[in-house]
Amino acid sequence: MQPKLKKVLTITIPILLSVVLVWYSLSKVPLDKIIEEAKKADYRWILLSVVCLTLSHLSRAYRWLFMLEPLGYKVKFKNSLMAVFATYLINYGIPRSGEVARASILTNYEGVPFEKGFGTIIAERVADLIVMLLIIGVTLVLQFQFIIQFFSEKLNVKTLFFLGVFGILGLILLVVFRNSEIKFIQKIIGFVNGLIEGALSIFKMKKKWAFIAHTLFIWGMYILMFYTTTFAFKSLEGIPIAAILIGFISASFSIAATNGGTGAYPAAVYAAFSIFNIAKNPSFAFGWVLWGSQTLMTILLGGLSLIYLPIYNKTKTTVQIDS
Repeated sequence: MQPKLKKVLTITIPILLSVVLVWYSLSKVPLDKIIEEAKKADYRWILLSVVCLTLSHLSRAYRWLFMLEPLGYKVKFKNSLMAVFATYLINYGIPRSGEVARASILTNYEGVPFEKGFGTIIAERVADLIVMLLIIGVTLVLQFQFIIQFFSEKLNVKTLFFLGVFGILGLILLVVFRNSEIKFIQKIIGFVNGLIEGALSIFKMKKKWAFIAHTLFIWGMYILMFYTTTFAFKSLEGIPIAAILIGFISASFSIAATNGGTGAYPAAVYAAFSIFNIAKNPSFAFGWVLWGSQTLMTILLGGLSLIYLPIYNKTKTTVQIDS
C-alpha cells in the first residue's frame, strides 16, 4: 500500500466509523429519549467521575517524569501535564496523533529530542496495555462461569470446540514459524517480543515501583470513573460488577478504535450492558453522558493547555541531568 493512501485511510476510516456509529446509536434510541434519560441523572456523580478522570491524567503526567529522568531530562511537571491534556484533545481529530504532539511539546519547550520523548510514550503504552490485559484476565477469572454460560447459550458446543482447536493451532504455528521470514508472522512475533521487552524495561528504572503504583492508580481511576457514573442513573441501580468490568473493557476498546470514542463509546456500552439484559435507553444514555462529560473536560483542559503552553514557556529553561 502506498504511504500516502495509507495515511489517508488512517485518518478517514476512524472518522467514517465514528459517523456510522453515531448514526447507529441514535437509530437505536432517538435523541429525545437519550436527553430524557440524561435529565434524570444525578450530576453530582458525573462530577465525581470527571474528578477521577482528572486525577488519572495528573498521575499520568507525573508518571512520565520517571521515564524522562533516566534519559537526562528534568521536565517541569506543568509542561508534562499540559502535554498530556493536549494529547487527548488532539486525538479527537486524528487518532493517536496526540502522542506525536505530546512528544513534540517536550521537544519545543523542554529540549527533549523527539525520538526520546516518543520512545517513552511507546513504553508507557506497553505498560498500559499490560494492565488492560490484566483487567481482562481478572474479569475472565471472576466471571468465568457467567462468560462460559453466555457463550454456550450463544454458540453451540461444536463451534466452541472448533474455536478452541483453531486457537491451539494458531499458537503451535507461531512456535513452529517463529524463525520464518513471512512478514505477517514476523510482525506478530515482533509485537509480542516488544511487549515483553517494554514490560521488562520498567523494572530497570530507578523509580520502578513508583511507576507501577502510578500505572495501577491511573487504571483504578478509569474503572472508578466508569463505576461512579452508574450511580447517577436510578435505572442502573444494582448493576452487577460483571457488567461494570465488561462495559469498561468494551468502552476502552471503542476509544482506541475511533476518534476519542465518538459514537463508538455509547454503542460499546450498550453492547456490553445488553448481555446482562439492561434496558436499552439507560444504557445508551449512560454511554452518551459519560462520554460527553469526558469530552467536555478534555476540550476545556486540553484547549486551555494549548493556549497556556507558550505563555508559561516564554522563557525556556531546559534542565539536563548529568548521567
